[in-house]
Amino acid sequence: MKRIPSWITYTVLRLLVFAVPLVLLLLVGLVWWLAVIAAALIGLCLSYIFLSRPRNAVSSDLYAVRHREKPVRSEDDDVEDAAVDGATAETGERKRD
Repeated sequence: MKRIPSWITYTVLRLLVFAVPLVLLLLVGLVWWLAVIAAALIGLCLSYIFLSRPRNAVSSDLYAVRHREKPVRSEDDDVEDAAVDGATAETGERKRD
């Protein structure tokens, strides 16, 4: 079975940390806009306290992707490079004329 990416886990947990207090506050009878603000603040505090491990995993994954040894090249990159080189060569020829 494949491992679930850390950003999906973190996103789902953050949504739950927001949604659960929101539903509870709405069930209590709080005005919807005040319940949203309160749930956002509660979710922010709870995620800061309890979700440090998933947050660190996401930041480590982002760092690893950003600082790869060799950039991953695709076929599209080669086609785009050839198009840019061709356009540059045409412009250079026009300037010389």
